[in-house]
Amino acid sequence: MTSAKRVLLAKPRGYCAGVDRAVVTVEKALELYGAPVYVRKQIVHNRHVVSELEKRGAIFVEETDEVPEGATVIFSAHGVAPVVHQEAAARNLRSIDATCPLVTKVHHEARRFAAADYDILLIGHEGHEEVIGTSGEAPDHVHLVDGPDDVANVTVRDESKVVWLSQTTLSVDETNATVDRLKTRFPLLESPPSDDICYATTNRQQAVKDIAARCELVLVVGSRNSSNSVRLVEVAKQAGANDARLVDFAHQIDEAWLEGVTTVGLTSGASVPEELVEQVLAFLAERGYGEVEEILSAQEKLAFSLPQELRRDLKAAAKA
Repeated sequence: MTSAKRVLLAKPRGYCAGVDRAVVTVEKALELYGAPVYVRKQIVHNRHVVSELEKRGAIFVEETDEVPEGATVIFSAHGVAPVVHQEAAARNLRSIDATCPLVTKVHHEARRFAAADYDILLIGHEGHEEVIGTSGEAPDHVHLVDGPDDVANVTVRDESKVVWLSQTTLSVDETNATVDRLKTRFPLLESPPSDDICYATTNRQQAVKDIAARCELVLVVGSRNSSNSVRLVEVAKQAGANDARLVDFAHQIDEAWLEGVTTVGLTSGASVPEELVEQVLAFLAERGYGEVEEILSAQEKLAFSLPQELRRDLKAAAKA
């Protein structure tokens, strides 16, 4: 290992296509309809993003009944259960669904397998908004499996009609371990048509694996309620980093973490704007970590169009 202090900067990092779409959805809605625009739950799990949107006139609420009748409400990137759409319609709300299309794919899978009367084993973290939304698509068919150790608690009606689905932001390795255990218990277990863990989660975890063993410390920029950010810390430690820490902002870095550290790894969760990474780089540069090497693990070119409700209204406004 080189004696010069340096930073290994993981790429890809930061915003994924679903997060970018969700944040732009709120920004465009504020421009088009004017403030306030209501957002059910955090649009994405990042403190800085939420704070910046609040400054522009977004009001974040926990439940639909907190939105005034007839107002505009945006559903977060993590997705909602059908009952939430029904609640919004009952309150005559203008609803804009910013659910990530990759989460919507899992919702479609849940409905399809439920219609075929399968037991659906949903691998995910209890209480996470995405899990609540997916479970709500087929509540009588979905059984939550919260990691490999939870497999022993699963019961199904017919072992020949069982399928697994997953939350999109999980640890790839832990999910594979959970699936292996499920297949041991249920040899006829079926898999989703394509992997549910999203490309961005997979790529960011691989990028961290590619640098972790070369770092004494890996810093992950992200919020504690961001599942994919928390997973990056776990992956870094498992992949050989001596230490890994999650911070929202550069000022949260404890200088004691840097004692004896020559190489710092740096990445960010899928809901983190690049400016927060740049602030961490500046913090590290001031402390002698001036050499920055970006390590590219995958190219990402995916982009999603804005929600159809918003596209329609933007088009009408352009014609007016």
